Amino acid sequence: MPDLSWNFADLFELVADTAPERNALAHGVAGPTRSWRELDRNANALALHLARRHQPADKIALYSYNRPEFVETLVAAFKARLVPVNVNYRYREEELVYLFDNSDATVVVYEAGFAGSVAKVRDRLPKVREWIELADGSEGNAFSVAYHEIVGSGTDQRLDIERKPTDLLFMYTGGTTGMPKGVMWEHSALYRALGGGGNAVIGEKASESVEEQRARIAQEGRGQRLLPACPLMHGTGLFTAINALGGGGAIITLEAKSLDAEELWSTVEARGATASAIVGDAFAKPMLKALQENPRRWDLSKFFLVVSSGVIFSPPSKQGLLEHLPHAIMYDSFGSSEAVGFGTELTTKTSSVQLAKFKIGPNCKVFTPDGREIEPGSDEPGFIARSGPIPLGYYKDEEKSAETFKTYQGRRWSIPGDWCTVNADGTLNLLGRGSACINTAGEKVYPEEVEEALKTHPAVEDALVVGVPDEKWGESVTGVVTLEAGKQATEAELRAHVRERLAGYKTPKRIVFTAVPMRAPNGKADYKSAKQTALAALGSV
Repeated sequence: MPDLSWNFADLFELVADTAPERNALAHGVAGPTRSWRELDRNANALALHLARRHQPADKIALYSYNRPEFVETLVAAFKARLVPVNVNYRYREEELVYLFDNSDATVVVYEAGFAGSVAKVRDRLPKVREWIELADGSEGNAFSVAYHEIVGSGTDQRLDIERKPTDLLFMYTGGTTGMPKGVMWEHSALYRALGGGGNAVIGEKASESVEEQRARIAQEGRGQRLLPACPLMHGTGLFTAINALGGGGAIITLEAKSLDAEELWSTVEARGATASAIVGDAFAKPMLKALQENPRRWDLSKFFLVVSSGVIFSPPSKQGLLEHLPHAIMYDSFGSSEAVGFGTELTTKTSSVQLAKFKIGPNCKVFTPDGREIEPGSDEPGFIARSGPIPLGYYKDEEKSAETFKTYQGRRWSIPGDWCTVNADGTLNLLGRGSACINTAGEKVYPEEVEEALKTHPAVEDALVVGVPDEKWGESVTGVVTLEAGKQATEAELRAHVRERLAGYKTPKRIVFTAVPMRAPNGKADYKSAKQTALAALGSV
C-alpha cells in the first residue's frame, strides 16, 4: 500500500474545497458557528498576517480555552508553516515563562482573560515578537493586536507557499524534572498514527490516495461531529480534533471553562454531536451523574461514541454510560503524547470489560528495559513500545529523547515508560507508568516540582509527593511532610502555599505529616515508604 503523506494544511484545504458549506465549528448550545468555507477564510487571513511577520518553522503558542478561534489559529499556523505550541492554561508565571522560552515562541495567541498573566511575563520573553489577543469580555493589553482585527471577515486568498509533510507540531507534556517537554511530531507521522484517514473504531483502513480521501470527506454522514470535553491544549483533545477535521467533520466547543456536564449534554443535543473526547473518569463520572439525575432529558440518539485516553476509564463508568446510551461505543485508547495507538478497548452494551486490558496496537511490542521482547503469557512485566509513525523526539532535549526513543530489533521505538504484561492471547494488561509520575485526571505531575514548592515554606524540613489511588482522579497528588523542630504548619496552609506557586492541579489534595525519615542514608527519596505513610494516614490501607 502506498504511503500517503499529508501536511495538515493541505488536508484541511481539501476538506474546505470538497464540503465548503458543511459545518466545521460551533460553540456552546447557541453560540457562533463556522462553515468549512468560513473556517478556511478566517484561517487564510490569519495565515497571511503570520507569514508577513514570521518565518516558516517559527513557533506559535496557543494559550486559550476551547473555542472556535483555537481551531482557526491551529489551521492558520499549519497554512503558514508555523509550529503550533500547546499551552496549559493552568500554568502560573514561572511555568509560562519556561514554556514560552523553551519552545522559542515568536508569537503567542491568548485569551484576554489571561491578559494579566501575559503582562507579567512579557518583559522576560524577548523572543516573543507578537502577542495576539482573543476577546472574551475581559480587559486586554494595549500592546497586543486584536485577533478580530487581523481576521476581519476572512479572505479566499490562500497563502502561496509550498508546505511539507515533515512540517512540525509540538505537543508539550510533563518532563522528568517536572518541567514540560515538547514532543516533536511531523504532520505526516501524526496523520498516519491517527489512522491515515481511516476509522479505527470500525476497523477501516487508511486512505490509499488523495481521491479516496476526497471521496470519504464527501460523505457528509461520515464526518464526525466531535465535542472535546477535555481541553484542546491536551493531547487527547487536540489529536482527536485533528482527526475529526481531517475526515471532514466538525469541532463543537463548550462555553464553560471547566466541565459542566449538563451543558455538555445540552450541547450534544443542540448541535447533533456524534462523539466526545474525554480523559477517563474525571469526565465520565460527572457526565454519568448528569444522565442519572436527568433521565430522558436530552435527545442523544445521534451520539454514538465516547473516546477516552490519558488515564484509566473504569468499567463501572463505561457500563453506566451505556445504560443511558445503549447504542453507543466506549472507545478506550491507550496512548500518550509520545505515541498514539499502544492499545484499544471497545465496549458496547453487550460486551464485557476488564480494567486496563487492551488489544495491542499495530507496530507495538512490549520489551524489558534491556530490549528483550516479552513473551505473551509469561506474566513478565515490560515497557510498551510503538514503532512506525512516531515523533522525532523532544525539542532541545537530546538526553531525554535518547531515554524515550530507542532502537531495538533494528527499528526505532517510542517508549514513554508504561509498564504492561502480555496475555497469552496478545492483549495487554496496563500496570502504570514506571516512573514516579502521578497521573491525575490526565494531567502529569512529577513529584520533584511539587516537593520543591512545599520545601520553600519556612516550616517544612522535608517533603515527598506521591500518587494515592482516587476514584475520581485516578491518582490524587498527596504530600508527605516533615516539619522542622519547633515549627508548625497546617495542611490548609501548605496547600495554599503550593497553589500560589504552581498550577492548581499540581497542588496536593491532601498533606499528611510524619516524623519518620523519608530518605535513605545516601539522600535518595524513599517513595515506597512515603506512599505507605500516606495510605495509612488517609485510611486507605
